[in-house]
Amino acid sequence: MSTDISTVEEVAFGAARAAAEVASDPIGSARKQVKGLKRKGTPTARKVNRQVTEQINAATVPAMDAVNAVKELGKRAEKIAADLQPERIAMRGLHVVKVQARRQDQVGQVAKRTLKIFNGSLKKIVRVAGRLEKASELPVAAPRKATAPRRAARRTTARRSAAA
Repeated sequence: MSTDISTVEEVAFGAARAAAEVASDPIGSARKQVKGLKRKGTPTARKVNRQVTEQINAATVPAMDAVNAVKELGKRAEKIAADLQPERIAMRGLHVVKVQARRQDQVGQVAKRTLKIFNGSLKKIVRVAGRLEKASELPVAAPRKATAPRRAARRTTARRSAAA
């Protein structure tokens, strides 16, 4: 029982001392209390922040994985689309024909003849395309003559005398 009384007395004396501090220096005691709360609250705030961050990360990991998978899929689709361009397909086909043209048999002779025909027709196509390009250009407008700015017509003497 004596320990209960001493504890009560300690709390009472501590409260009296705190009241005396507040009465003598209210701003200073408030600052001390805030500093004490800040020191006590900082570790707790860090712990809460860590827990919240971990929960957010755990909740968003599947979504981030899905976003990364979509990005990777988009890159693959772009690469496949680039490989399917008609120009690339034609170039690959011509490469195969060129390789066959090196052969010393009938297949090589046919491949050489095919390349000559193809090359000749492409030259004609390029020539015609050049003419079409020139024909389809926009007409160049002739430069306009620079004209002097117009001057206001001089008033007649009758108007001058009426105004004066």
